[in-house]
Amino acid sequence: MRSFNGTVLVAGATGRTGVWIVKRLQSHQIDYHLFVRSGQKALELFGPEIIDKLTIGSVENPEEIKASLGHAEAVICAIGGNVTDPEAAPPSAIDRDAVIRLATLAKEHGVKKFILVSSLCVTKPDHPMNKYGQVLAMKLAAENEVRRLFSEPGFSFTILRPGGLIEGPPLHHALQFDTGDRIPTGKINRSDVAEVAVLSLFTPDAHNLTFELIESEESPQHSLAHFFAMIRS
Repeated sequence: MRSFNGTVLVAGATGRTGVWIVKRLQSHQIDYHLFVRSGQKALELFGPEIIDKLTIGSVENPEEIKASLGHAEAVICAIGGNVTDPEAAPPSAIDRDAVIRLATLAKEHGVKKFILVSSLCVTKPDHPMNKYGQVLAMKLAAENEVRRLFSEPGFSFTILRPGGLIEGPPLHHALQFDTGDRIPTGKINRSDVAEVAVLSLFTPDAHNLTFELIESEESPQHSLAHFFAMIRS
């Protein structure tokens, strides 16, 4: 399988899932650029060798987003608000508006591929998570705009809806993929979500796809790419 030829902008790179996305891009030897709020945190996480791969700014600032997009042929977006912190920006500002802002500006800059890490159960308005600033509804609104923007010919999107995110190494579990938001619950390693996001850059079955993913039985995997074909079959 061919890899991705170009630079990938990672938004939310210093978050727990974002860190794994960077690691998996490195594993696949794909060039990347990081859009982060804290350069110091990025250097602590990834080392001084990434100093030339950083744009420091906020997803709430259009000009800072534009500065980061000058490096990108694709975007992987792993940003998300902290719903447990009353001092943090609400989900409407981050999970909806910031994602839409990033996707809109990426499209304007000619970015061809946009990959969004969303969440299981975004179409379930009565889900308990929506008690926290309607966070799932905000994520769904962002999804809808990403799909609208990147469905045009010459562009593509992939939207991942993982279950509960846990810590652990990648490629140690079989995965379950599905569409239609029919999986009520489940968990998955952040590392596997990151791997699937990276695979989505260059896996044709992932293009223009919105899907849910959770882990199933423990089983060493050489690749996770074949799980996409289960959706298309």
